[in-house]
Amino acid sequence: MKRIFMILCSAALAIGALSAQQKVTSILEICDITTGERTTVKEFPYLIEAPNWTSDGQWLIYNSGGKLYKLSPDQPGEPEQIETAYAVRCNNDHVLSADGQQIAISHGTKEDGQSRIYTLPITGGTPRLVTPMAPSYLHGWSPDGKQLAYCAARKGNFDVYVIPAEGGEEQRLTTAEGLDDGPEYAPDGKHIWFNSVRSGLMQVWRMKADGSEQTQMTFDETRNSWFPHVSPDGQQVVFITYYKGDLEPGQHLANKNVELRIMPATGGESRLLVKLFGGQGTINVNSWAPDSRRFAFVSYRLQ
Repeated sequence: MKRIFMILCSAALAIGALSAQQKVTSILEICDITTGERTTVKEFPYLIEAPNWTSDGQWLIYNSGGKLYKLSPDQPGEPEQIETAYAVRCNNDHVLSADGQQIAISHGTKEDGQSRIYTLPITGGTPRLVTPMAPSYLHGWSPDGKQLAYCAARKGNFDVYVIPAEGGEEQRLTTAEGLDDGPEYAPDGKHIWFNSVRSGLMQVWRMKADGSEQTQMTFDETRNSWFPHVSPDGQQVVFITYYKGDLEPGQHLANKNVELRIMPATGGESRLLVKLFGGQGTINVNSWAPDSRRFAFVSYRLQ
């Protein structure tokens, strides 16, 4: 289908990031959900994307130029590269294990450039392949460490899949036509949040971890809603929205005027937290602080 073909799904491939590095300034920021205050951690004269906040609160991990880096949110000096061996085409789909010991990545393999999922120690090391089939775009890791959740194109359709973190047979959880993307586990492991175009616009959905009871959670007819991220305490969900008409519902492009919004995890109306220039790379992964009061994101300024 033409619209699906146009979708870059969950990530800009590293080669695209490399070409854009000298054209944009990236501002790594933190937002306080109570006050709405925005604090700049660091500006970069090149493209960075998708900060993860480590469970001990000491680091923000992000991707840039196909590689991974970490930076202190409190004393941001020079970023430290995380060794990923041959995986030098990492995109903005990287997720940390609940115990803080491992990181899972999506990496465009050298052989065909398609995204596959790997895991490695959080301190760095040689990645271990989890998903031989491609393309596969990582988004979630179950709290018990046993399952990875991801968006994958199989037979021309993008759906949500899960697979044992140690590797094995993948299981398809969604079957709706069009794009289902951004699957992320709730902290209690009982639900997976995701976004889907099945109702027309991109909306936030939730299902049980086994794929049952797929339930629409946002109903905004003026925006396309992407990448729901549940707070560590399980109470709130932050997601990014694009204005209707700025792009196709199945696209999440860079360099757009977007909003970061928050809603109760039980459902209900969302409220605006931040308006910014960004989109792709801003908040592709869960970037909540351990205290569930702050989250990190990236805004951009074109040079």
